[in-house]
Amino acid sequence: MAVSVRGLYFVVTLFLGSFFGSIYMLGPVLPLMMLSPAWYRWITDRIVATWLTLPVSLLELVFGVKVVITGDGFIPGERSVIIMNHRTRLDWMFLWCCLLRYSYLRLEKICLKAALKAVPGFGWAMQVACFVFIQRRWEADKKHLENMLDYFCDIREPLQLLLFPEGTDLTENTRAKSDAFAVQNNLPKFEYVLHPRSTGFTFIVDRLRKGDNLDAVHDITVAYPKNIPQTERHLILGLFPREIHFHVRRYPVASLPSPSAELESWCRERWAEKESRLRDFYSAQPRGFDREGVARVPPCKTELRVTLIKAASLLYWSSFIALCFTGLWLWAPFRLYCLVMIGVFMAQQKLIGGLELLELSCHRYWKSMAAGGDEKSKVLDGKMQ
Repeated sequence: MAVSVRGLYFVVTLFLGSFFGSIYMLGPVLPLMMLSPAWYRWITDRIVATWLTLPVSLLELVFGVKVVITGDGFIPGERSVIIMNHRTRLDWMFLWCCLLRYSYLRLEKICLKAALKAVPGFGWAMQVACFVFIQRRWEADKKHLENMLDYFCDIREPLQLLLFPEGTDLTENTRAKSDAFAVQNNLPKFEYVLHPRSTGFTFIVDRLRKGDNLDAVHDITVAYPKNIPQTERHLILGLFPREIHFHVRRYPVASLPSPSAELESWCRERWAEKESRLRDFYSAQPRGFDREGVARVPPCKTELRVTLIKAASLLYWSSFIALCFTGLWLWAPFRLYCLVMIGVFMAQQKLIGGLELLELSCHRYWKSMAAGGDEKSKVLDGKMQ
């Protein structure tokens, strides 16, 4: 199949936005990490959120993708774990269309494969955004998850952590593996979802609950009634979804079971519900989760405001990319700074393993300094008494 001009425009624009944004928007803020990780996180979350609006504006304004959201919706600003079925490798990006309307994009973090952090542009921005990179080996991931979640609890910055309990997207190969797992464990075979891996989910929920940094779990089911872009290659070929449907179920943290075994069962029950919900979705005409097509909780932004945000995003990022090329062409210091920052991103990846790890180290340093200061104060107070 021939490469699509539309698809190339989408992918190249996103790449250039993330590449130049990492260098010229996020790069100057990096030194703040050494002085105050919490303020660095506050600022960079908002910078990254401006880029997250770009795929939404391209999908909806340029390519005319229709977004339908039904169910419970979100309470704006609340801290949550988002669990979603992984129909394609691109679900995480399409979810931004939902979060732009019902939440704040600056709150979102994604739990994703560690290999992605090495991708120039995209990976650099995700490191700065403090996304949670995992090796998909529980022995290696448990300690890292613990450190990351404790950091978010320490700085009291609200987050909405997106997690795919299935571990991978739905394909013929992964469905076969899921069916084999079902046979081994006396479970029903699924057609529209994969059996979830609940260890990471239960650990994350328990850790955030203990850190008093969780208000709810949002269970989101995503479906594509026409055109399912399974991979990035489909986007390059111009195979964009015509519609994206999200059905949201909100579970307050108080309603979740406490023991890990019961929480695992709760997660498996949600996936059985997804299977039934998706079967109804794809067998119905017209396809939809709710015949009325409405959410029970209204969005926190009006559709006019969302349209203005998308238009502003498209204008800003198109201008920003053009200005970056102009600066590289005309101004030697601009080119030098670009080369230096590319070197910084690549060197820290080799030496440290990622900017999010450096951020954790800086936080631990300042936390230990504060603890040491408190100890000295107690000693002095004791002597004075």
